[in-house]
Amino acid sequence: MSCPAGVVFGTLIGMDVPYRQIRAHHTDTSITVYQAYDPAIAAPAVAAQRFTGPFKRERMTWIKPSFLWMMYRCGYATKPGQARVLAIEITREGFEWALRHACLSHDDRSPGWAERLKSSPVRIQWDPERDPHHNALPYRSIQVGLSGPAVAHYVDDWTVSITDITDRVREVHAAVRGRADLTGLLPVERPYPIPADVATVIGASPAD
Repeated sequence: MSCPAGVVFGTLIGMDVPYRQIRAHHTDTSITVYQAYDPAIAAPAVAAQRFTGPFKRERMTWIKPSFLWMMYRCGYATKPGQARVLAIEITREGFEWALRHACLSHDDRSPGWAERLKSSPVRIQWDPERDPHHNALPYRSIQVGLSGPAVAHYVDDWTVSITDITDRVREVHAAVRGRADLTGLLPVERPYPIPADVATVIGASPAD
């Protein structure tokens, strides 16, 4: 996946960003999410353009639309088991199915929340967004945890392409350490439009 020039995060940080907003690289039909794996899982996935081989469908798998939150999570591909960063393009239809069938991981004040948590194949977490230096920002980034039928849909139905972007990750990391200009290195991430009823399910901030 190429990471086109566009919104620099330094600009985004200064904007009035809603507390819980999905920001992602997306087109009219797809959205890009990120995961980091050991090469034993990443290499077969890129080759097959589907998760296969050592990838375990029975485990929950977390997808992240925020590139910089993924960089925080994997330490720019330096953490054990996260040496290869993948950009996975999935259908917007699939992504929105996941959101509609989701339950917040932490929401014990909502009636029936515990029961929904047990039955839902998708979990939502909102964690502090990060800047290129891993500093926490005053607004949140979404993580989507897939299990059971959601994983099957992700692997078999939603995946459009899988690209190893580890070289780009290392390039960004070098620029961050050298405090160089990041323009053109980061993917464009725009607010992702979601219907009001879906926003309610995932606890997103109301749209303006």
